[in-house]
Amino acid sequence: MVVAIDGPAGVGKTTTAKLLADKLGFMYLDTGAMYRSMTYFFLQKNVDLNDIKDIQENIILFENIVEFKIQNPMIIFLSGKDISQEIRRVAVTNYVSQVSAIDDVRKSMVKIQRSVASKGNVVVEGRDIGTVVFPDAEFKFFLTAEYEVRALRRLKEFNKMNENINVNQIKEDLLARDNYDSNRKISPLKKAEDAFEIDTTNCTIDEQVSIIFKEIEKKNE
Repeated sequence: MVVAIDGPAGVGKTTTAKLLADKLGFMYLDTGAMYRSMTYFFLQKNVDLNDIKDIQENIILFENIVEFKIQNPMIIFLSGKDISQEIRRVAVTNYVSQVSAIDDVRKSMVKIQRSVASKGNVVVEGRDIGTVVFPDAEFKFFLTAEYEVRALRRLKEFNKMNENINVNQIKEDLLARDNYDSNRKISPLKKAEDAFEIDTTNCTIDEQVSIIFKEIEKKNE
C-alpha cells in the first residue's frame, strides 16, 4: 500500500509523513531528501546543469555510490558518508528545484522510489507523488499552508542548523520555488484530482497526522 503526501515546502510534509509511517507501521520514503542528495552530489562535483552529458555521467556515478537506508528517519550515505544533515543546508535548498526539474534526474529518482515501494507498505512525501510517481496510490493527500506560517517553520529548521537567514528572504525563496515547481514542464507541483487537501496553517503536526490517519481508517472500514 502507498500513502502519497504532496505539497510545497514548509507545510509539514516530512514530519507528518514520518509520524504517520510510525503510526501505521509502514516504511517512510522522503523523496525530497533523495533529490537533495543528488543536488548535494552535483554541487560537490560542480556539475554543469546546462550540460546534458555532464549530468548523465554524474547521475550514473551517483547511483553507484548512494545508499538510501529506509528507516524513520531515512539516512542517506554517499560513498559510506552520512550526508543526511548536509543536504538540509541553504546551499542545497537554493539549487534543489533546478536539479529536480531535470528530466534525467527525475527518471533516476522515480526508478529508485518505485523499487523501494515495491518491497512493502510505504508513506511517501514529495511534490509529484500522487500525480507522477504513484498515480495509483491507494491514498493521496495534498498539504497547504499560508506563506507566513511556512516561512516561520522553515526559519526554525535553518536556525537548528545555525544557518543565518531572515524570514523575509525565506518568504521570497518560497514564492520563487513555488512558482518554479508549479510551472516546470516536467512533473510540476500540483494536487492530484483525487487527493484529499488539508490546510495545515492552524494545525499542529499531531493534528495533521490524526486527520490523515482518520481518513485512511475511514476508507478501510
